[in-house]
Parts: sequence; structure tokens; C-alpha cells
Amino acid sequence: MNNATKAYLAKDDAANMAIYSDTAKWWTSGMDKPVDIKAAIKMWDNDFNYYDSISIKPVGYPDYLHYIDQDAKIVQSWWKWSGKSKKTGEWVTIPCVQFDIFNKDGRIDYEGIYGDFSKIVEN
Repeated sequence: MNNATKAYLAKDDAANMAIYSDTAKWWTSGMDKPVDIKAAIKMWDNDFNYYDSISIKPVGYPDYLHYIDQDAKIVQSWWKWSGKSKKTGEWVTIPCVQFDIFNKDGRIDYEGIYGDFSKIVEN
């Protein structure tokens, strides 16, 4: 999770592609349906067109959940995404919870994030 966050903040698309499986899907609150990881990375890069000083801070510790049934490996983590709007100069902070499902190779197959991202859309 820390490496994915570092790759996002560095806009390092190659590093992100190494963390996620080629068939990974990504979804966040407000989206109708998940998108493939290549489309998600383009969306993430676009954040930097509208915000300066973007940071992501962990809140507490992530939980690793391993379910014997279907050998499911899930990491649940909490974050605060922050950035300063280039348009308004306003700081936006969004608390969120993230669920990552890992495949047998240790790469992320699915990522879902819950938070109120409407503030980002408005700016």
C-alpha cells in the first residue's frame, strides 16, 4: 500500500503498473462501475492538473484479512487525501477507507475506495 501511494504521489505510472495486475479494476465512491487499471492511472495523474501539494496520510494501521475460503487476501486501510485547489486556492481533505484484493502473485486485482470525493469533483 505504501508503494502504491508513493507511486501515485510521484506520478510513476510504471511503478503503479507493477503493483496492480494487468486485469485489475479500480472503483471509488461516486463511480457507476469499476474501470481498468490503465484508465484509473490516467485519472490519478489528472488529479495533479487540478491540485497542488497533494498528500496522502495513513490513519492508523492497515488490516490484512486472509480468508481460507477461496484464499482471499484483502488489505483494509484508512487514509486522508489532501490537496490545494489550483482554481480556488482552497485546501481539500478527504478521509477514506480503501479495500485492496490481492491475487496469488501478490499484485492488486481490485481496489475500492469509499469517501466523499464530491469536493474534488467540484474544484
